[in-house]
Formats: sequence, C-alpha cells, structure tokens
Amino acid sequence: LHDVLMVIKRVLESAAVVAGGGAVEAALSVYLEKQANAMSSREHLAVSEFAQALLVIPRTLSVNAAQDAIELVASLRAHHHSAQLNPNEQSQKFSGLNLMSGSIRDNLAAGVLEPAISKIKCLRFATEAAITILRIDDMIKLNAKPPNQE
Repeated sequence: LHDVLMVIKRVLESAAVVAGGGAVEAALSVYLEKQANAMSSREHLAVSEFAQALLVIPRTLSVNAAQDAIELVASLRAHHHSAQLNPNEQSQKFSGLNLMSGSIRDNLAAGVLEPAISKIKCLRFATEAAITILRIDDMIKLNAKPPNQE
C-alpha cells in the first residue's frame, strides 16, 4: 500500500507519465544504437554498451514473469526500431511487454504507466555511474606503474 501511495505522489509531483513494461528502455536503447553507429571514435563502444545495458530492465521483467526473454526483448526492439524509422508506425512507440500473455502491446493504451520523474532519475543515476566508472578506468590507465628497472 505504501509503494502505491508513493507512486501516486510521484505522478502528481511530476504531472507526467511514460509507458511502462520496458518501453522507455527499449526505445532509448534503439536510439542510442543508431547514434553509436554514426560515431567513428572509441566513444562508439561506450554508447553501444550503454544501449545494451538498458535492455537489462525488459530482460529481467521477462525472466521474472517466466517468459522467453530473448524473444520478447528482440520483438520489443523491433517494434521500437520500426516506430523510430517509420513515422506511420507511431502507434508502436509506446510498445512494452505484456507479461501476462508473453507478447508486445501498447502499454500506454493498456494503462501500464510509470512516473516520468522516476524514470528520468533512474536513467540519470545510471548514466552518472557509467561515467564515473569510465573516469576511474582512465585514471588507472594514466597512473600506471613504471616497469621495474634493475
């Protein structure tokens, strides 16, 4: 009951909701993959891996619901890819997982929603964590010990 009240509080605070069921993560993953493919530097690898990491959410949802995670996540990505590629397929941009039937549906129309502020904060924290890890990795490389001289 407390969790439900906190979700309602967050929705009222932000006054915005997004489609749930992995819809945001899949859409962002497809978008970032396209951006990564347009890059020519090593940043391509970081952006591509971050895009793949976003798919952990829909994959975990599928596994926890005892559904075929590989098939569902691939189908979800295909829906979002066609929605971003073709303006006539805009109805698919809210596609998310239907874990009761193991299919993809329009989660906005189905009423599967999440507070936008919670999703934004989660994505911001994940991005900051990834950047921190990359910075630490760069510092370790910069401060490498010199080879032993005898």
